[in-house]
Amino acid sequence: MIRKIYWLLGLAYWMVLTNAIAQQIPSPKEHFGFEIGEDYKLATFTATDAYFRKVAALSDRVKFVEIGPTEEGRQMPMMIITSPENHQKLARYKEISQLLGRAEIGEEEARKLSLEGKAVVWIDGGLHSTETVGSHQLIDTYYQLVTRTDAENMRMLDDLIILMVQVNPDGQEIVTNWYMGNEDVKKRDMNSPYMYQKYVGHDNNRDFFMMNMKETTNTSLQQYVEWLPQIIYNHHQTSPAGTVVAGPPYRDPFNHVFDPLIMTSLDGVGSAMINRLNVEDRPGYTRLSGSVFSSWWNGGLRTTPYFHNMIGVLTEITGGPTPSEIPLIPERLIPTHATPFPVEPQAWNFKKSLDYSVSLNYAILDYASRNSDALLYNIYKMGRNSIERGSMDHWTKYPKRSAAIQSAFDAAKEKAATDDPEMAFFGMRSGLPGQYFDSVFKDPNLRDPRGFILSSDQSDFSTVVRFMNALIKSGILVHKATSAFTVNGKQYPAGSYVVKSDQAFRPHVLDMFEPQDHPNDFQFPGGPPVRPYDAAGWTLAFQMGVEFDRIMDGFDGPFERITLGEVQPFPVYKVPGGSGFLLDSRANNSFMAVNDLLKAGVAVSRTTTTVSGLPAGSFYVSGGKSVLEKAAKEYGVKMVASSKPAGVVKINPARIALFDHYGGSMPSGWVRWMMEQYHFAFQVVYPEEIDKGNLKAKYDVILFIGAGAPGTVRNWNRMPKTDEIDAQYHNLLGALTKDKSIPELKKFMEAGGNVVAVGESTSLAYDLGLPISNALVEKLPNGKERALPGDKYYVPGSILKAKLDGNHSSNWGMGESANMVFNNSPVFSLAPDALIKGVKPLAWLGTESSLISGWAWGESYLKNGVLAFEAPIGKGKLIAYGPEITFRAQAHNTFKLLFNQLYTQ
Repeated sequence: MIRKIYWLLGLAYWMVLTNAIAQQIPSPKEHFGFEIGEDYKLATFTATDAYFRKVAALSDRVKFVEIGPTEEGRQMPMMIITSPENHQKLARYKEISQLLGRAEIGEEEARKLSLEGKAVVWIDGGLHSTETVGSHQLIDTYYQLVTRTDAENMRMLDDLIILMVQVNPDGQEIVTNWYMGNEDVKKRDMNSPYMYQKYVGHDNNRDFFMMNMKETTNTSLQQYVEWLPQIIYNHHQTSPAGTVVAGPPYRDPFNHVFDPLIMTSLDGVGSAMINRLNVEDRPGYTRLSGSVFSSWWNGGLRTTPYFHNMIGVLTEITGGPTPSEIPLIPERLIPTHATPFPVEPQAWNFKKSLDYSVSLNYAILDYASRNSDALLYNIYKMGRNSIERGSMDHWTKYPKRSAAIQSAFDAAKEKAATDDPEMAFFGMRSGLPGQYFDSVFKDPNLRDPRGFILSSDQSDFSTVVRFMNALIKSGILVHKATSAFTVNGKQYPAGSYVVKSDQAFRPHVLDMFEPQDHPNDFQFPGGPPVRPYDAAGWTLAFQMGVEFDRIMDGFDGPFERITLGEVQPFPVYKVPGGSGFLLDSRANNSFMAVNDLLKAGVAVSRTTTTVSGLPAGSFYVSGGKSVLEKAAKEYGVKMVASSKPAGVVKINPARIALFDHYGGSMPSGWVRWMMEQYHFAFQVVYPEEIDKGNLKAKYDVILFIGAGAPGTVRNWNRMPKTDEIDAQYHNLLGALTKDKSIPELKKFMEAGGNVVAVGESTSLAYDLGLPISNALVEKLPNGKERALPGDKYYVPGSILKAKLDGNHSSNWGMGESANMVFNNSPVFSLAPDALIKGVKPLAWLGTESSLISGWAWGESYLKNGVLAFEAPIGKGKLIAYGPEITFRAQAHNTFKLLFNQLYTQ
């Protein structure tokens, strides 16, 4: 009783003290000069960051930290919010979260730590910067957490460690400055001339297993190496029409590698969110089939946590600084399990959306506070399950395994029915005999692997290092061999990497190495496909083209454990003796070295045949020793001493133009980043410059990546008129047209220039009248053609294996086949006279199944389809790649297909 009295007195004193401190903390209105949520008003990141820092300096509930620079050089802020007492033991609570998340401790210790620790909840905002509710709810929630003294708020502070992060500072600054720049509030819009992330705009939420961007790296290191939050809440916009907000739980399918506890935990959090809104009489929350979001894909800030046993939450909410309305959607008015409390059509403003968002934040914090020990134990339990599954024979239940059982039974039933007609009905009512389960799920050849070995003697080991760093930044435990070792009779050299599956983040390991097996997902039998939220297949090891061995049984060796989160350098080599050297065309980093050499004025040639074991297209150089030494030491470029081979072709750096358009192209932005990484000089060009002509005087190669060709730029209707924006942006306006642009591009190629088109822009072939046609069409009874409907053919974001002409200079360094990212990509047919006219197929599909990872419905339509070709136009040519060979700067396996086009001979 006495202890309780002391506790109550202490609590009362703390509440009085914190209330006094809260009175000193400026409100958002006092700092910004307007209410957060006021119509037509947005806060810059500069002002927001200043507020975060100011409040942290005044409050004993907050620790402000910088977690790393953005691509434009701003610092990403993270506010660690908890009670003053918890701040005194912050390092201990962080350690507990790490220990439980890594799950390398015993059951008894885990139980104790789950009671001692504090659940960690991550709340972010601003990732997609035109979705302004996300960045501004951070300000409002932050203020409430550090000033409120009610029992609920104090309980949350006592029970939790709350991490609040602005995950795209650059974007908030860009969008706010653009929006607020128009003095006429009724004309304010979000359509800024450039993307709200320096390189990739909206695709900044497609980078969370690759982590090319600095922002995603900073975020992932905090989530998967430093703090290991049990819940990660990622705010977005906008909701489906006729609703206010879409949230968890999400529709099927979810990824087969997840621990089932992830999905049921997500259900629990989602219930807390919708219940709080319902209690507060806030209608319009939709879930399950009420929105398009699933839990299949890996790569987003919300989805990658699932592969790390963390509860990832996404909401998409309506509203913004410009007043809007909830439209009338009749079918949304009827209560369903997806939308139990429908919202009626009405006027809507920014403040309403912010109030919803703050309520949703508090719903999650309340849930985490009430279930802190369970959340901590559950992340341990999922991690422990992963370690155990990776330590024994285990079969993941993929759709193809279920189909294999059914096929085996059907075949046996058909055979037996010829002798006993009653067998035709066997199994229909009582299920299949257990032997058919055993035939698949006890087949040792169908087990999950115990680990993966990536040998250090493969031709492009520096790309292996890039792959390992993507895993390491995602918190994966990686080992490195300190000496040579043998597994299953194969010897591996020192320096090889080992990734075992007996670790807590096993789902992510499998997802990066193993193919995704997306289920056939249709609206109804025989109906159109249900579009995946993003990709259906993305296996990073396949995209990057790294060589690895799947090891099916337990193994060990002279392996050292790489410190978690410790990014690996490229291997260090020495330049061999001699005056001439060969650089392997199979290694992407060779292009970095070559570009440095050319910039230094050193002569570089390419071989046309195999020399010293290196394939055609390898680079020969004599001289530039200091540049070569840097490449060997810093880029991991391995060289072979050689005299000058016969038949080499001298190369020069091409004058490169990279097409972009007003508002920014994400595919083009990814390539812009790639070109900088690999040291290619280039110039970004816009439609106006194309239309002015005289292109060959300035450029040798023009790149159209993704949209760009006439009719493919989607934001044409959102493009402002010249009198609506400042003159400095006028040169960005416009789009390519058949009347003006195509003739100028044709003149460019006729004069000796080359155009490289990837993805949608390959429609340039049709605009130029080449003997090429779309292979993915069907003829109607009236003789006309139409694109194949989705119920017959559909291949969303998957990986296919293509065949290549390995002798063609466009494919130097690639070999006879390649894994290519295919996203309903163009596939071509060549006219009968195409070859006579000089059209050369560069890549194509065979007659067998080409699916490597993902989902391909109607593969028969792909048979013998041409994926890439070269067509002469005057002295120049069009090089077209239907698949996305530069996809999100992840597809390292096909980077060379672009790089090979960026030199002149």
